[in-house]
Amino acid sequence: MVLTADILGMLACTLAAFWGVASWALVRTMRQESRKVELLEGQDRIDTYSPTALAELREWIQNNHDDPLVDDARRRHNECVETLEGTDRRFYDWSDEEVERLERI
Repeated sequence: MVLTADILGMLACTLAAFWGVASWALVRTMRQESRKVELLEGQDRIDTYSPTALAELREWIQNNHDDPLVDDARRRHNECVETLEGTDRRFYDWSDEEVERLERI
């Protein structure tokens, strides 16, 4: 079986794209994890939800009163609110105004 130049070129491009994306993802993830460790070492707690994720969790809690997991979801929501109120540095992009508007449920 003979591989033509076109096939070898496509193989090279595919491998370069794969390793490029994989390397970028690895570096990005390691930087995020390093930042999380730094925050945990400095303040012993870290916010667990982004503004969008916490809003979605709150909406889910409000729409699923009878779900057996609603108490656990409510506890996690309130823990995140308490953490946000008790920390100065946050992992996710929370503004002070957003944190001030948060309420426990």
